[in-house]
Amino acid sequence: MEINPLLQDVILISITSVAAVIIIKWASYLLKKTGERWEIDLTAIHVTQDIIKYGVFLIALSLILREIGIDITGIFISFGIIGIAIGFASRDIIANFISGMLILFDKSFKVGDTIEISNHKGQVNKLGLRTTNITTPDNSVITIPNSSFSKNPYVNHTYMDRRRVDLNITIPYSFDLEKLSEEIIKIVNEFEWVMVSPKPNLMLIELSDVGAKAKITAWTSDPWKVADYRSIMAEELKKILVTENE
Repeated sequence: MEINPLLQDVILISITSVAAVIIIKWASYLLKKTGERWEIDLTAIHVTQDIIKYGVFLIALSLILREIGIDITGIFISFGIIGIAIGFASRDIIANFISGMLILFDKSFKVGDTIEISNHKGQVNKLGLRTTNITTPDNSVITIPNSSFSKNPYVNHTYMDRRRVDLNITIPYSFDLEKLSEEIIKIVNEFEWVMVSPKPNLMLIELSDVGAKAKITAWTSDPWKVADYRSIMAEELKKILVTENE
């Protein structure tokens, strides 16, 4: 029994489309498992997933067009003729793609880092070829075009493996400054998150009408919790100042 050509085209298109989706999902699963086993950076995995996804879709599209009788060679020639127009229309896409590759190669930031750009701060949860997704402290997800990173300055708050925790305090003149400073340093050293080196320090900044303004500095290897550690430090030192003042 001869199959209707139209039905045959529909079947082949369906099979090609389903196969493309299966290949993409299988490749993503395999990449994820391989990354977990060999501890591969998530940034490289996400970019590889994008490359595979777009590559498979392009191949599937070309096979479908050939099956329904559309001359692919003619399409490429047409693309060449209207290349300038397409270039203008897709310049943002190309810029995002190039910026994504530069971020990957330069290792400016990676998945898991906390970055800040254009007053948006959050943890990178996905770095693709076109966009980067960050999760803000209030659990909102912001999608940022990769080209923004080449046009605007941005901060990687976790680029280094350690961060400094600063706390400004004012010590009334009624306190024994030397004794209080030693007690403060002792307490800060007892925090388990404080690094042994560099050592915590207390520096006098200036003398004001109400007391001596000082800055306490301590270093931590956990850059994600700098704000939390600053709050913990403030609460503990507040107890000392209140006790000393009674």
